[in-house]
Amino acid sequence: MNNEQKKRVTEKYKIVLQKGERFWPDSIFKDLLVSFAIFLTLILLATFVGVPGQPKVDPNDTNYIPRPEWYFLFLFKFLALWGQIPVLGKIEWIATTVVPGVAVLALLVLPFMDRNPLRHYARRTLALAVMGVVVADIVALTLIANIPTSAGTPMTVVQIFAGLGVPLVALLALFGFAYASRPKPETSVRVLPWIGGGAAVGILALAGIVLATTPSVAQETTVATDLVSQIAQGQDLYSLNCVQCHGPDGEGGVIQGVVGLEGYNMKAIHSQDEMYTRTDDTLSQIIAYGQPSLGMQPFGTAYGGSLSPSDIDAVVAFMRYTWDDRAVKPAGAAEIGAIPALKTGEVPSYDVHIAPLVKRYCVSCHQQGLQNDNFLMTSYDDILHSGDSAPVVVAGDKNSVLLQLISGHSLTDPKTGLAIRSMPPTKLLDQQYIDMFTRWVMAGMPQTAAEAATATPANP
Repeated sequence: MNNEQKKRVTEKYKIVLQKGERFWPDSIFKDLLVSFAIFLTLILLATFVGVPGQPKVDPNDTNYIPRPEWYFLFLFKFLALWGQIPVLGKIEWIATTVVPGVAVLALLVLPFMDRNPLRHYARRTLALAVMGVVVADIVALTLIANIPTSAGTPMTVVQIFAGLGVPLVALLALFGFAYASRPKPETSVRVLPWIGGGAAVGILALAGIVLATTPSVAQETTVATDLVSQIAQGQDLYSLNCVQCHGPDGEGGVIQGVVGLEGYNMKAIHSQDEMYTRTDDTLSQIIAYGQPSLGMQPFGTAYGGSLSPSDIDAVVAFMRYTWDDRAVKPAGAAEIGAIPALKTGEVPSYDVHIAPLVKRYCVSCHQQGLQNDNFLMTSYDDILHSGDSAPVVVAGDKNSVLLQLISGHSLTDPKTGLAIRSMPPTKLLDQQYIDMFTRWVMAGMPQTAAEAATATPANP
């Protein structure tokens, strides 16, 4: 600031001072009145509105995963998105320490670094544009904080652009253009608001796309209308998500084929020790939050999983009414998930016998996205045609690979030379189900009950 500018500022200050009021006691008195009004409002809100109560904290509950308050959700989401970037995600200390530290340091040194003598908002476009981008980013990160982030998914990429990519490019563009246009400050006054405003709109628009295209926690896909339906839904979800580690009957065992848990001896969860000592709320929290110290990933949609709150309630209902002998099963619950027994001379069909058998014991491992040699068992056609060594099962062939594996034999893959474990890896099927599967294959693998009725029975 040169002498001429100082002189103009001093004269302007004297004029304003004559028209205004003194800091003491006029301004202080007004501040005290406003502060007292705010304090009184808070007292009234706390007395007559209050805050919803929550269960008392249990210091023995190690399953609780803390979540930040809403005003820190943007930083929580920032860290989550940072972790999805392949290279930078492994350098967590930059996101947890360096970036927040630089931001706080910038606020502290800003009064000493800002040498602009002009104070009117129209002349401070760089500061306003930068703050506009930052505020828009904080708002966007807060809005999408509860949207799951899964590596490689399109919506996660959009989240990364909204929360990290666009703000970074915008800030670099703002500072770069401001530096380049120093000889012509009028140019920056005209252009910088457009850069900052466009970036802010883009950030919020991308966040809006994420919110609009991602089902929220409250948008349940299928909600059971009664307890029997809820238990049935829970068994299906348990079969898809839990059998691989916990076994079809919650019996546990040595885990095979799960990255990070290979060879881990999983304890049984169907015992009285588990079902008697854990409430439904505790079981729900374990499923939703996972148990990171034990290698269990979160399954709740709010924490990156695929199960909604009603899905989790259904799984808990299945566990409670199946394994807890104190729970009285509702009428019809005993037939849930039951695999129909073969009648004398009956030929099993896929629709009636094999589909529920496969759903209960096999689909947890043999579905898309898992290490299963691309052998899927989610449909009739998958069983017949999928797999790196397809066909895995051949109609009428008693020596089919699948029949050998479910019978307890370990084989060698002819293409890779690697050993193939018997299936299921933790506990073999009951002999009645092995026989059922074998009869189905030997009878030509009929799909429908009508086809099975015309097929010739075959001994296992």
